[in-house]
Amino acid sequence: EAVWQGVAACYADLLADVQRRHGCGVTRLAAAGFSAMMHGYIAVDEAGELLVPFRTWRNNFTGQAAAELTQLFSWPIPQRWSIAHLYQAILKGEKHLPSLAGITTLAGYVHWKLTGEWSIGIGDASGMFPVDPESQAWDAGMLAAFDAHIAERRYPWKLADLLPRIVPVGQSAGRLGQNGAKLLDPSGGLQPGAPLCPPEGDAGTGMVVTNAIRPRTGNVSAGTSVFAMLVLDRKLSRAHPEIDLVLTPDGRLVGMAHSNNCTSDFNAWMALFAEAARALGAEVSDADLYDRFMPLALEGDADAGGLLAYGYISGEHLPGFAEGRPLFVRQPDGAFTLANFVRAHLFSALGALRTGLDVLTGQEGVRVEELCGHGGFFKTPGVGQRIMAAATNTPVSVPRTAGEGGAWGMALLAAYAVREQRDTLLPDFLDAVIGDSICSALAPRPEDVHGLNRYFQRYTAGLPIEAAAVERFR
Repeated sequence: EAVWQGVAACYADLLADVQRRHGCGVTRLAAAGFSAMMHGYIAVDEAGELLVPFRTWRNNFTGQAAAELTQLFSWPIPQRWSIAHLYQAILKGEKHLPSLAGITTLAGYVHWKLTGEWSIGIGDASGMFPVDPESQAWDAGMLAAFDAHIAERRYPWKLADLLPRIVPVGQSAGRLGQNGAKLLDPSGGLQPGAPLCPPEGDAGTGMVVTNAIRPRTGNVSAGTSVFAMLVLDRKLSRAHPEIDLVLTPDGRLVGMAHSNNCTSDFNAWMALFAEAARALGAEVSDADLYDRFMPLALEGDADAGGLLAYGYISGEHLPGFAEGRPLFVRQPDGAFTLANFVRAHLFSALGALRTGLDVLTGQEGVRVEELCGHGGFFKTPGVGQRIMAAATNTPVSVPRTAGEGGAWGMALLAAYAVREQRDTLLPDFLDAVIGDSICSALAPRPEDVHGLNRYFQRYTAGLPIEAAAVERFR
């Protein structure tokens, strides 16, 4: 219900914006597409009814399943992947499993309700279950291995029967149905029939909006969560539990370092500061608050003055936490200034990500010339970009649409599905559309890199503090 209330409200806002800008309504769409948070677990029965509540990428309770499947497949299976959630349910003997008729992601679920098609884009698919980069289909060997592994449990389904159909990028994955049109526009003004492109997760749309889908390109998405995606020109030497292996929307292999937590705790502090401002009689907008506070991070000490923060709203798989406890810690003689406070929290937002990137760039020697960033972390000009450049020791560029995130990327994929020149490849299409909208890259400053490295040493050494908080503060 929350999904459909939100989608309808979003579409109503779109209609109001079109009316305001152009003085007309909307009855037909040329094309559409839907993205959502990546991966997770939506399970339905034959009647299409949800069997369990939606399990998201923040539900870090599939550690046993992820570890066993990684060993079974010799392929890294993160905790948030759909197959990890399914197998964890199997290990627990959950009662819904005999009634299972299908599993999908949130984007796949919305697409199904709008079109009646149980289908998905290849990027989102690759975070449900491993996809063979060569065949661009579910990995047949791993499907067989999984079915054999659980055969003694005698479920009335095979895994392939549960998974959605993978639709290649640039093709129609169904059309907006009559019921789907009413879900989008309860007023009845929207007509059915618009083609919908394959649904994608926010990782895939992030690669599109940053035009980082060719080999040796990379992007970093930073907001509620943070993840860096480096498009590979070769396979990794071995499976690393810290690294996801997923695909671009056009099917190229990607090494992904993902952290469940990024700015959520920082946002909570900003809300507290806004409350303090109101108590003093001041009224500030959220935009003004961030525009004033975030630049302070660039005035702080290089290593944030000995301060330390953990923004773990939820569990964090890279350092091994099933639950999170947001923490702020300081030495009594630390430089406790507002600038250092903001800097420490922005550094902390990238701490777990840094762990994964060290595996890709250090152990595997993966190289990219620059990263293109998008998401709320980059909304305040120059600040997030400079902090990210320090954390990754890589030049970071941002598109003018940096704050728009996946919505713009999904619109581009929808437009690509109805392109006039059918032989145009996705990277070339994006070159033409995005053009020079991506600003010049900001190179990392040596003092920022050294300061963040010192902070990261403190961050790593302090992880037992976080572990104690999880254990003792319940």
